[in-house]
Parts: sequence; structure tokens; C-alpha cells
Amino acid sequence: MAIGPVQLLVLGFDHPNFQGEIIEELERLRESNSVRVIDALAVFKDADGDIEVAHLSNLSRDEAIEVGSKIGALIGLGIEGEEGMEAGAVLGALAGSDGEVEVFDDEDAWDIIEEIPNDSAAALLLLEHHWAVPLRNAIARAGGMRISDGWISPLDLVEIGLLAAEEAEAHAELDAAI
Repeated sequence: MAIGPVQLLVLGFDHPNFQGEIIEELERLRESNSVRVIDALAVFKDADGDIEVAHLSNLSRDEAIEVGSKIGALIGLGIEGEEGMEAGAVLGALAGSDGEVEVFDDEDAWDIIEEIPNDSAAALLLLEHHWAVPLRNAIARAGGMRISDGWISPLDLVEIGLLAAEEAEAHAELDAAI
């Protein structure tokens, strides 16, 4: 299994009203083999400041073993070099087989909790863009490399003529909401 480019998204929600729509969309993207959730951490803070933390991943057991192995190998490599990489890969695969591939820990959650107001929520999503694997591989075969990347505002697209102002304003409102 090839691992695609991985992106970290941090989202905030004022007065959250979750109805399962976000999870349904992530599952739809998973089913189309476009995006996989490696790990997700949702932090809910109610009106009284009481906190609830939840984890989510939509990796299959085999994918969790593979991802766990790669994460463990990287951690082991950083700590003990090549010997640590091998040991880390084994431990990561075991954690994945137990369904314990969690990149975000409670320490990450506590960093977020201080930033969000009462009666709101925050989410950290570690997404793998699996759709990009063939493109990345083609770029590598051609001798290319990523120099930079970023999200472009719909309002910027108006300036270069790719969107009408009305469309850009609607998109910008959606972007501002996320």
C-alpha cells in the first residue's frame, strides 16, 4: 500500500451542531479511494467548559498495520537510527493490528482546549490524499519535487479570471466558515 501525501487540517466550530454529515463525507471520500483519515481528534467543550475528546480513523485493519508500521519506523529511526527503525516498524504494526494507530494524543488535545471557547469544538484531521499517489509518482519519475504548496482563496481566482465575482464571494463565505 502506497502512502499518499498527508495533510493536517485544524478546524474550529462555533456552537457545533453535528449531524454526521462530515463523517459521511469522509467515508464517501474513503470509498472512492480519494482520501483516508489516518487519525482525527475532536475536542468538544460544552457551555460549562466541560470537555470531551474523541478519536476517529477510517483505516481498515490492514491499512492500520501498514500505517502503524511506517509511523513506528519513522519514530524509531529518529530515536535509534536503523536498529530503532526496524523495532519501531514492528511495534507500530502491532499497534495498528490492535486498532491503536493514533497520531494525536491527549497532550495535543490539551493544547487545543486552551484555544477554543466554551460551547464550541475543534478537530484535528490527519488526511492522506491517496488520489495523489499516481501523480506524485509520475512527478518523481520525471525528476520533479514539491517546492511549495498552499490553498488559493476564491477571491484571488477572480483576479486571474477563473471565477466570477459572485461565485468567488459564495466560495469565500464557505471558506470563511471553515
